[in-house]
Amino acid sequence: MDYLYDGSFDGFLTCVYYSYKVEKATGIYEESSYQHSIINKHKVVNTDSNLSGIVYDAIEKKISKEAMHIIFYAFLSCQDKKENYILNFIEFGFKKGKIAVDMYSHDSVLPVREMYTRVSREEHGFLGLLRFSDIDGILYAKYNPDNNITALITEHFADRYKYEKFIIHDEKRKIASIYANERWEIIDAGNINIDELTKDEVMVHQLWKSYFTTLAIEERKNPNLQFQKVPARYRKNIVEFNNITS
Repeated sequence: MDYLYDGSFDGFLTCVYYSYKVEKATGIYEESSYQHSIINKHKVVNTDSNLSGIVYDAIEKKISKEAMHIIFYAFLSCQDKKENYILNFIEFGFKKGKIAVDMYSHDSVLPVREMYTRVSREEHGFLGLLRFSDIDGILYAKYNPDNNITALITEHFADRYKYEKFIIHDEKRKIASIYANERWEIIDAGNINIDELTKDEVMVHQLWKSYFTTLAIEERKNPNLQFQKVPARYRKNIVEFNNITS
């Protein structure tokens, strides 16, 4: 059974749960890019944070917290079929336990280790390369990373610029992290021309007004901005192993 998910880490872990508890996965794929086959059955899996939490806890207990950190970073990779490499790693880790993460040359470990390394290196590279422009008191930076590292570097800059306001715009993925008042969110920036905002300070203020108005809405959604909050249990995977990866 091919399991299809919404592209989120919670969605992926929900599919892992289904692979163990419902029917073993022949593959896990993002629904938006799935190529339908007459050979393989497929099922669209709705993201369930309770089920993903069960898998998350199982990985930390049966393998290690370091394994969870590696998996989280590997998931942010641009690598094709990353989900299936990670699934193989999880299955192998459940069999071998903590030693799995150090079996670098094993076919179930090497691809995930390589993805982790590429993501980690790009993260640390942009921490030194990213440059902000001051637009009427709001720091703005745009970039085009190979991997989906915006959440990783935002956590770093939120600590560095704790009392500032900033936007980090991933032009390739059309997302942006917005930080203010010691909190941050990642939003869909596909319908926002941020380049125009740099030319018009009034538009910058409108963006921030829209942002804070949206925060007051219970669903935290409006037609233009869809907030994708990074769950707290995953944020610790961004910062917990900084000493290991630095």
